[in-house]
Amino acid sequence: MTKVAQPHKPDLLLLAITATLIIFGLLMVYNASSTTAYDEFGDRYYFIRAQLIWAAFGGASLLFLLNIKYTFWEKLSLPLLILSIILLLLVFVPNFGITAFGAQRWLDLKYVSIQPAELAKLTFIIYLASFLSKKVDIKRFLFLVAVFAAIVLVQSDLGTATIITIVGFGIYFLAGGSLVALSMLIPLVTFLGFLMIFISSYRRARFFSFLDPTVDPQGTAYHINQILIALGSGGLFGVGLGESRQKYGFIPAISTDSIFAILGNELGFIGSVILILGFLIFIYRGFYISKKSPDRFSRLLSGGITFWIAIQALINLGGMVALIPLTGVPLPFISYGGSALVTTLVGVGILANVSRYTKKTQVN
Repeated sequence: MTKVAQPHKPDLLLLAITATLIIFGLLMVYNASSTTAYDEFGDRYYFIRAQLIWAAFGGASLLFLLNIKYTFWEKLSLPLLILSIILLLLVFVPNFGITAFGAQRWLDLKYVSIQPAELAKLTFIIYLASFLSKKVDIKRFLFLVAVFAAIVLVQSDLGTATIITIVGFGIYFLAGGSLVALSMLIPLVTFLGFLMIFISSYRRARFFSFLDPTVDPQGTAYHINQILIALGSGGLFGVGLGESRQKYGFIPAISTDSIFAILGNELGFIGSVILILGFLIFIYRGFYISKKSPDRFSRLLSGGITFWIAIQALINLGGMVALIPLTGVPLPFISYGGSALVTTLVGVGILANVSRYTKKTQVN
């Protein structure tokens, strides 16, 4: 009979680095959005006020879930999966779905709008951890990944579909899935990814602007060029907090997907490295928790949550420095957006709860 570990203090370093990233993110959201907020709403505090509310709600959720034992999520894995699929499909229903920037990804709940794909990332991880902890079934695994990725792709959200697919493969690997099967699937998934790029004129244009940003610097390559100008002019120490000129209407999605460009411009290479180190500390603690987890489900759950945040940060930062094409993926903890922020903090709350049950090293 397996002895159940007694709860102990959560991983304080994980919580501390999360709080630091959130506070830093709030500062950068206000810094990046105040001009846009004043131009659009006549209120420079419009975006930061909303982000503060979401951060407070997400922080309260984190603290609450810190005390909910992780096994609770295994019992709810199937209902949560079904709920997230229903919400993903509701965006296509008139009077519920909202179309913006050429994509249909948001739900109108009268007083607030949410992006169900953000919740789907977490529920996907919970369900995947639950069923792979019992049996590594590659057919069921591939079906689940395909369903989630397909629904999100119909919403014109290739970035989220990519995250779901990569994180799914990561959890499958942690569960002891066949490396041979994974190696055979990667070329197929890569081919499908390029197919999704080339059948869409918008994605195709972004891909070619990634290959050569000089092709159309005032058109399709405008976004990435402005980001690179901002980062390049930041130099080693930056132009100074609050002193960026690029935030005055030059960079699209300045407080959401592109917020790192303003950070790099104002705080320079040193500030950017410090932020990346913060993410690396978070990722290290997350995988450490996964390694010390008391059972198979908690190991896959904590590893999946960590992998999700790591991959999302990597995709965002990779796009900002032109290592990969821009994908419209927000930077965890930092970018403006309620759905992303709250869901991420809920994930951290679950991860922190797992840390309360990790195996302690015995000292003789």
